[in-house]
Amino acid sequence: LHRRHIMDFLPQWSGEGTDALIALEATHRIDSLVLAFEQALQQKAESASLSEAERDILIVEALEREVNNGGYRQFFISTAAEHVGIAVAALTRIGCPATADITARAIAELGDVAASGPDAIAVWLLRDDEARDRRLSACDAAYYASGEDIAGQLFAYIKRNHSAIQLP
Repeated sequence: LHRRHIMDFLPQWSGEGTDALIALEATHRIDSLVLAFEQALQQKAESASLSEAERDILIVEALEREVNNGGYRQFFISTAAEHVGIAVAALTRIGCPATADITARAIAELGDVAASGPDAIAVWLLRDDEARDRRLSACDAAYYASGEDIAGQLFAYIKRNHSAIQLP
């Protein structure tokens, strides 16, 4: 009999460096490691500038969290909306072309308001527009059905770019 090894979930970042977190890959769930990188980089962002790779981690994790908690509408009305303009590029860089395409379609629904910032986007989304809401729902469904391993791709990206990721 083979017993399936259940990977540990790293409950939070507790000061590990980039290489130390990457080394936990064999024993811990990838999604929990990616979350630990996000936690560390959020802390770093409060006092220091971030590299492109570090920003990509925060953007992709914000998109994942918000879309999984309420669809693209949730992404657009949350503080993550500040990343709307660069989310597609970040998804492309980490190797998630299907999710990048779906996200581009969702952002296209915003039209000109996308460049106006999170507050304008939130106001725009409060307006009744059943056709827009159906199109955003279709993007949500495509996102959930895409099958891309976003956490896995993000972790592979972290490993490829580990020298550009400096945790506090």
